[in-house]
Amino acid sequence: MMNIRIGFGYDMHRLREGREMWIGGIKLGYRLGLQGHSDADVLIHAICDALLGAANLRDIGYHFPDTSEEYEDVDSKILLKKCMNLLREKGYRVGNIDATVCAEQPKLNPHIPAMQQKLSEVMEVDRESISIKATTSEKMGFVGREEGITAYAVALIEKE
Repeated sequence: MMNIRIGFGYDMHRLREGREMWIGGIKLGYRLGLQGHSDADVLIHAICDALLGAANLRDIGYHFPDTSEEYEDVDSKILLKKCMNLLREKGYRVGNIDATVCAEQPKLNPHIPAMQQKLSEVMEVDRESISIKATTSEKMGFVGREEGITAYAVALIEKE
């Protein structure tokens, strides 16, 4: 019997001046950054929640609380690596990730190949296993008003 599981992740962060913008493990040269306890990489956080959820390991806030000094301004790639270790400890491997980032600005499509490459290195999975899409919210809501960015991710994992 094949043991496969699916998890869903969602994250959002407010845009703010004076912060670097990290999405998908790469730094984007943009005038605003994302506000958060860590580096606020909205895509990595959504992927972490999808992976943890699929393995029934709760969520990113449970493992890396925003009240902990240890995780203040932490590189989210470190959190993703730790999530992958938690999955492997339970005997799971990643089948694939499908993620969408919703932002009016900056335009993300040119950066998607670099994000896929970086995430595949951090997760130690094939780049073809990571799908990243970018969209806008057609100027509606807080994303449309350029107040924040959201990310959604689905992860399929299977027992090794």
